[in-house]
Amino acid sequence: MLTPLGWGTLAGSLVLYAVAYVLGYPEPAVLASGGLLALACALAWTAPRPKLEVRREVTPLKVPRGDAAVAVLQVRNLGGWALSGLRARDRFGAGEQTVDLPRLPRRALRTVSYPLPTDERGEIPVGPLLLIRADPLGLTRRVREYGEAVTLLVRPRTVALPVPPSGRAHHLEGPTSDNAPSGTVTFHTLREYVVGDDLRHVHWRSSARTGTLMVRQLIDASLPTTTVVLDTRDLTELSVDAAASVALAAARAGFPVRLITGEGVLAETKSDAELVLDRLALVRAGDAREAVRLARGGGSLVLVTADPAEAARAAAVRKRFDRVICVFTGSAEVSVPGVVTLRLGDLDALSYVWTTR
Repeated sequence: MLTPLGWGTLAGSLVLYAVAYVLGYPEPAVLASGGLLALACALAWTAPRPKLEVRREVTPLKVPRGDAAVAVLQVRNLGGWALSGLRARDRFGAGEQTVDLPRLPRRALRTVSYPLPTDERGEIPVGPLLLIRADPLGLTRRVREYGEAVTLLVRPRTVALPVPPSGRAHHLEGPTSDNAPSGTVTFHTLREYVVGDDLRHVHWRSSARTGTLMVRQLIDASLPTTTVVLDTRDLTELSVDAAASVALAAARAGFPVRLITGEGVLAETKSDAELVLDRLALVRAGDAREAVRLARGGGSLVLVTADPAEAARAAAVRKRFDRVICVFTGSAEVSVPGVVTLRLGDLDALSYVWTTR
């Protein structure tokens, strides 16, 4: 196909031919012939379809905001002649990256890499990849699409934190209630055998002593839940990063995590840290209802907000939780009775204020 310069050369040549015909001068016709000859050579240069093996890989596909992510492009020339003038154009989000490829001898492989933007959190579509072959004068080009678009997921930044304490002792070798499900590895008590019980749980010594078949009742000992509430009405990247750091600490330690925004439960898991980061990567600001009121009681509540009014509402749910922590990312001075308030100016300071609260 002709480039804008190629179309301009064609139009100029036709005008020169017209001038030469009207005025009877041979010089414009010579110039027009030169332009058309250049176009013919350019079309002959780009007309053959190159035989290429193209692979583009984005690594990593999931990256914290601000960390490095690159696209690695490999192009192999499968044809019988050398290729030059190749250019790769890759789209990412609203932008694009153009890379000039070095000359490709026959059967040769070239590898180039280029950085991808990770400044904004969220999903960034990468591709499709276009390979462009142009003539040296830039009059014509052949464009071919290779591969499919992939998605780069830019997650929140995080810092390492200890698991937030619940404020209440949870006995990990026993139950917090008799309603815990049976069949796990934690021993609770002995009870009489009922039809359907697993015979492997029979306690033979007690059965012989009492004359009644006794079985071990096994329960799932309760673990404190960390409920992270993220206020999205005045959302900042610092708030998202802080919420991700708290939820990630609990999930990596194997504790149950419930992540809530004003739109409802965003994620609920016991140890899936990847799920927490993936969901928070897509959070956007919005006029949502008060998120604190959606939190069920029990364990620790960590509210992340930049709104002093929302921080004050944490006091209203104080009795429903063993411990309530407010990570405040706003500029105002906030003090909520009965609530541990952590004033946060940047993410790097979170580790310090978290451990010295």
